[in-house]
Amino acid sequence: MTATDLLVQQAINGLSLGAMYALLALGFTLVYGILELINFSHFNIFMVGSFVALMALEAMGVVGQQTVMSGFPLVGVLFVAFLATTMFTGTLGVLIYRFLLRPLRGVKGPAAMITTIGVSYILFNIVLLTIGADAKNFPNPLPPIQWAIGGAVLRLREVLIWVIALLLMGGLTYFVQYTRLGKAMRATAQDPEAARMMGVEVDRVIMTAFFLGSALAGAGGMIFGLYYNFTSFIVGFNAGLRAFTAAVLGGIGNVPGAMLGGVIIGLIEAVSGQMIATGWTDVIIFSILVLVLVFRPSGLLGRVAPNKS
Repeated sequence: MTATDLLVQQAINGLSLGAMYALLALGFTLVYGILELINFSHFNIFMVGSFVALMALEAMGVVGQQTVMSGFPLVGVLFVAFLATTMFTGTLGVLIYRFLLRPLRGVKGPAAMITTIGVSYILFNIVLLTIGADAKNFPNPLPPIQWAIGGAVLRLREVLIWVIALLLMGGLTYFVQYTRLGKAMRATAQDPEAARMMGVEVDRVIMTAFFLGSALAGAGGMIFGLYYNFTSFIVGFNAGLRAFTAAVLGGIGNVPGAMLGGVIIGLIEAVSGQMIATGWTDVIIFSILVLVLVFRPSGLLGRVAPNKS
């Protein structure tokens, strides 16, 4: 494989990682844009989503690389698993807000953020104690279809990941920009008190943001499992930190910025791991986080928000 082919292969891998990080980063962005809250429970909602997808696929008879249930098409299997995963994690996000974060909305200081850290550890330990510490093999029902691009290889699973991520990100962009509830979300993000006086149900908007963000985290968890063919109780930490870095890089609170940041971080991880050394990947990614916070805290596409006080 030539240097060019190797670069193309790493770009393919990086775009797949970037799609996953972008979906996860969107969850951070949606919640932060409205509440100015970093939701650290998002890390492990992603992890829970990967296990829900695993259980959904196994419940439908998917074992290893084959579907045991005859007559049930592959597209239907993946769609049902995707729907079950996103609905579960979306509902989990709403429950976290409704019962743990909503009572703290009037409390100043870091209480809400610390609560999300606590929730993250609760989810982490529930999975650890009930499922165990061993990594679980993720079934891969996708046929081994691939295409040669010079010396590089593009597999069906990468194409599927890109299509799903683009559809979800495009759907979210349309929802936020053109639907009534999406406009209410933008109004609430700009000035929640003014939005409330104009008749916007702020609680409903916030719960919608938590549902959508957590559902996207679940979708990212399913993509992680299909891409790496395994999941574990620990996968949320590394993926979550990278997604958070992607959200900050793109401009936290900015939907297109989260998408751009996810793609950039995915490409950096894939290319740096090949060209330098895998051990230096974290150094590079988190150095970028520090530099962005120091020199451009609003991110690449973000803008300095007006003071809401």
